Amino acid sequence: MSDVLVLNADLGPLHRVSLRHAVRMLVRQVAEVHEARPDRVIGVWPVPTVVRLVSYVVTRWRHSRGPGWSRAGVMNRDGRRCAYCGRAATTVDHVLPRSRGGANSWLNTVAACYACNQRKGDRTPAEARMPLRVRPAAPLWGTLL
Repeated sequence: MSDVLVLNADLGPLHRVSLRHAVRMLVRQVAEVHEARPDRVIGVWPVPTVVRLVSYVVTRWRHSRGPGWSRAGVMNRDGRRCAYCGRAATTVDHVLPRSRGGANSWLNTVAACYACNQRKGDRTPAEARMPLRVRPAAPLWGTLL
């Protein structure tokens, strides 16, 4: 199943939902189909790729600060690429290890492949002689959509 982009009533992007959730929104009439696949239908609706909310939702919270930290967010931010070697990432690594006071934060975590994560172990990148290819940064809301 594919993801469906949800737009606010003013056409600003809000988030992504599953196809099943988007169809439920259409049935409850809280959203309308904005873009769809022309060759497929679900009941009376074409299969949506983008839905637009009928009424405006206030999104003041999106301007107050960035999204909260999550493993999935780190993987998305880094494009599922290892920050040490560039191969496909499968784990999240703490730049400053948790055993030394490193926190689960955007600035302290990067995506890493299993081999690099094991090789680095409980050391900093400088101690392990494994320089970071990317600098960890806190993402904005629009970059995670």
